[in-house]
Amino acid sequence: MSSVSKVLIANRGEIAVRIIRACKELGCKTVAVYSEADRMSPHVRMANEAYCIGPGPAVDSYLRLDKLIEVAKQAKADSVHPGYGFLAENADAQAAFEDAGIEWIGPPEMAIRMMGDKLTARSTVEAAGLPLVPGIGKTDTLSDEDLKTAAAKVGYPLLVKAAAGGGGKGMRIVREPKDLTEGIRIARLEAKSSFGDDRVYLERFVTNAHHVEIQILGDKHGNLIHLCERDCSLQRRHQKLIEESPSPVVDEQIREKMGAAALKAAAAVGYYSAGTVEFVFDSDTREFFFLEMNTRLQVEHTITERVTGVDIVKEMILIARGEKLQYRQEDIKIQGHSIECRILAEDPWQNFMPSIGTISGFNLPCGPGVRTDTGVGLGSEVTPYYDSLLAKIVIWDTTREEAIIRTCCALEEFQIAGIDTTIPFYIQLLNTQTFKEGKVHTRFLEDEYLFQQPDSSRRSLTAAVAATLLAHRRARQASVLPQTATTSLWKSSGRSNQLARRL
Repeated sequence: MSSVSKVLIANRGEIAVRIIRACKELGCKTVAVYSEADRMSPHVRMANEAYCIGPGPAVDSYLRLDKLIEVAKQAKADSVHPGYGFLAENADAQAAFEDAGIEWIGPPEMAIRMMGDKLTARSTVEAAGLPLVPGIGKTDTLSDEDLKTAAAKVGYPLLVKAAAGGGGKGMRIVREPKDLTEGIRIARLEAKSSFGDDRVYLERFVTNAHHVEIQILGDKHGNLIHLCERDCSLQRRHQKLIEESPSPVVDEQIREKMGAAALKAAAAVGYYSAGTVEFVFDSDTREFFFLEMNTRLQVEHTITERVTGVDIVKEMILIARGEKLQYRQEDIKIQGHSIECRILAEDPWQNFMPSIGTISGFNLPCGPGVRTDTGVGLGSEVTPYYDSLLAKIVIWDTTREEAIIRTCCALEEFQIAGIDTTIPFYIQLLNTQTFKEGKVHTRFLEDEYLFQQPDSSRRSLTAAVAATLLAHRRARQASVLPQTATTSLWKSSGRSNQLARRL
């Protein structure tokens, strides 16, 4: 068995905090890394040790593989958890850590390589019998002319997609032949800029599609299980915003078929650790197609944990140690319903422009069925160097209807001052009839939803009321006599109460 007793966390923010907590519960010591911009971040204080690895920009800090390995050796860490983003799906990083004698808490290098290239992934899972969205692509570069010739066969609307990477980068919807040339050009530019690889391919665009993914776990002994599905259809610019489990459009029969398909895909690349197989689901035809596989922990792993009772992060550490899975497939049951909202530092009133600044007020929601994962706190600086994710609220209740109500209550309770967030946007979304009926698809926000701006007169009235209350409070404070050496606290309290009653 591998020794996993001191873990370097090659990440930041809420996922770094989440990993530190899991390590503590398993008795592992933790080593945090931070950029100069993150010097006061919670994960730095929570870890047993912390090391600065460079200035704010990720390319000079969290993406510096050489510095991360240097810190791991200096701290005598025997393992590394990459979290998600940054180097999490970088096969070269996995290999470099392993060559340095540091255990990678994640899947094997070959699985990362094969599933990281979408064209290789498509051919691999197709050979394993998984259904694919109709499309065309090759592991070598298709010329623009090849793509144009193939487009008629694929059919419109279609997607031009980058062969490498993910997160919606290098992806363009083309609805008519006249727009194909420009779509290919932009997709290639984005792919080259984001991944250093301008290969693209074509895929049929499934209208009114649901994005459904299956969470899997595997150990180094060949055991694989799935933890049922999550619905991640509520997206903006191909970025997930709100996820839920179970999916409101998936029944038990589809769940079993999807789960079996996901396990076939994982087995085809000798997978172990946590991973996710993503599908496009057509709710009209009840068909599903393989989309891609994420060879890492997902942001939305939290809702799967909540409905299955499986601590996915702890399982990853145990698997890295060489232990067998402690669950069998028949042990996995869905209990209740869970919803996650990603709280982003973006201004929904200004077309979701990034919001930066200092958090001057911070009040987390709490209560039964409410979990909040965050990597910021009162006084934290929100900088332009990283993605806008501040926190995630994860809600559980016995039914979907009750979970929606509880989520809205938690969002209203979640108070962040000093920057703008997506909280009011989510409250509106959750109260739409489309969401309540589970009919949200991946293009809902772009094609159907209209975000309601607040009435300016009401905002002015609210500001006036707030100013009046503040003035009233200051007047009360000024009326209370200052405490002197001869004035007892009891007398001061009595005077304050009398003044309050008069006012």
